Amino acid sequence: MKKTLFSLALILIFCSFKTENTTGIPSGEKLIFVGSYNMSGLMTQLAQVTLSTEMVNTSKNSYLHLNCELATYAKWDKFFKIRDSYESYVDPISLKPSLYKRSIDEGGWTKKEKYTFKGNSVTSNSKRKNSPETTKTFSVGSSTQDVVSLMYKLRTMDIAKMKTGQSQSFVAVFDEKQIPVTVKLLGTETVSAGNLGSKNCYKLSIGAKTDVLKGKDKNLIYLTADAKKVPVLMKFSIPVGTGQLALTSATGI
Repeated sequence: MKKTLFSLALILIFCSFKTENTTGIPSGEKLIFVGSYNMSGLMTQLAQVTLSTEMVNTSKNSYLHLNCELATYAKWDKFFKIRDSYESYVDPISLKPSLYKRSIDEGGWTKKEKYTFKGNSVTSNSKRKNSPETTKTFSVGSSTQDVVSLMYKLRTMDIAKMKTGQSQSFVAVFDEKQIPVTVKLLGTETVSAGNLGSKNCYKLSIGAKTDVLKGKDKNLIYLTADAKKVPVLMKFSIPVGTGQLALTSATGI
């Protein structure tokens, strides 16, 4: 249960709200983060999270493939091995998803999901370890997205026009449920951004109607205060503790 909460928090901490009509998300971008967890009062590095983008062409359409990989470092695998991947295939301009896939392996507990978006309908296929595959179709709002594409929508916001304390809302699909998400601008702050150096960043508070994220203004994401809005630091608070993701490398931006 702790491992599931940890990985879900890493995903939900990215979620965001209303965006502009163009994305500015480049193909070929790769962002690498070190994931740390508070163990006995010390922030201990446990995992690597990698976000990457690439264009994928089919006979009918072109999609921007958004990929998120989460893996614990080898030395921690004997304690709690995590190998999770989250993928979304979206319209390159609107970021509206067509296909979302999730594959998780946490301490030997596995689950695979595939969500197909069509209009205001989503069909999900889900397979847990030692359980038969299930299929479910449910309705969603026109602006509802999966959590991966929502990560990237965050970077298309016109944050410069927002006032400190202003918040907006959105909805993400996760575990065959729609989760309301609220994001609030807390101001700006200078943050270490790996190979990008120190950056002035927008400080955003993430709130979601879920038991995974805890505390008021305890779940934060910092985006560079420029046109690229690269995520450089994320802090999360969950029922079993606190942690953070810190950018170590950004290429292709």
